[in-house]
Amino acid sequence: MKKQRKVILVGSGAVGSSFAFSLLQNVASVDLVVVDINKERTLGDILDLQDVTPLTGSSVVRSGTYDDASDADIAVITAGVPRQPGESRLDLFKKNTNILKAIVTPIVNSGFEGCFVISSNPVDVLTTITQHLSGFSKEKVIGTGTSLDSARLCVELALKLNVLVSEIKNAYVLGEHGDSLFATFAEATVLGKNLSEIAALDKKTLLELEESVRSRGSRIIDLKGATHYGVAVCLMKICKAILNDEEVTLPISAPLVGHYGQKDIYLGTPAIIAGGGIKQVIEMQLVATERQKMALSAEKMRAILASLE
Repeated sequence: MKKQRKVILVGSGAVGSSFAFSLLQNVASVDLVVVDINKERTLGDILDLQDVTPLTGSSVVRSGTYDDASDADIAVITAGVPRQPGESRLDLFKKNTNILKAIVTPIVNSGFEGCFVISSNPVDVLTTITQHLSGFSKEKVIGTGTSLDSARLCVELALKLNVLVSEIKNAYVLGEHGDSLFATFAEATVLGKNLSEIAALDKKTLLELEESVRSRGSRIIDLKGATHYGVAVCLMKICKAILNDEEVTLPISAPLVGHYGQKDIYLGTPAIIAGGGIKQVIEMQLVATERQKMALSAEKMRAILASLE
């Protein structure tokens, strides 16, 4: 009998519970162990999620501890202090770094040998720190990065052009998942046409769309207090690719080891994910101004990391 795949989820808040719901619907058989300091709410979530399992496969959902990571395939970390209205992602870094240290160390000490997948913010910094704390090889530590921002770019383009979002291809957001993100449109197409062929998308409009992507998370937080559905599905897609050994290309927090002239830092760029984690980091061909924007994101991340030392 094939061993049931196992995921330990640390954090049962809005993102964690949305991820769990998405995972159960898209991976037929998984042992999902949830760890959270709020035991009562977590138990309620587990009971609610267990009701999904007869309808979606042979999965198991249960509460647990960090020791349950010993034989897990993936440790998903969504725990952290949520971003408040008017607060940038980078304002969170000291609070969430301390929380992260209290999670990663006991998971590693359990004997865990799987992949870490991080969505807590600021995700690029916390993914970099997770790799340093764990000592794991870089391909086994992954952040959601700009996967959500790239999805938001596709939404904004589709709304602007009044087309189905599925007609938008290869539109990527790179760099920091935060204020210094930037869109690259060189390979993007709509209905098979390069964006440069579409009159409605002049340079000014593209910059406006990029700014709309940058502010979209804050708008959602102002309206409903949190963003969670989009990033939860990004997490699911990453985990599904690892668990099923699929080759899926997503813009994630990926380790830059010479890519874009940067080293030893995680930033948003497309990468191929499969069993075992990151199979290949893809360096896109950027024009000079875009390379400068990537360098700016890297500089911001390094300044944060230096302040923590």
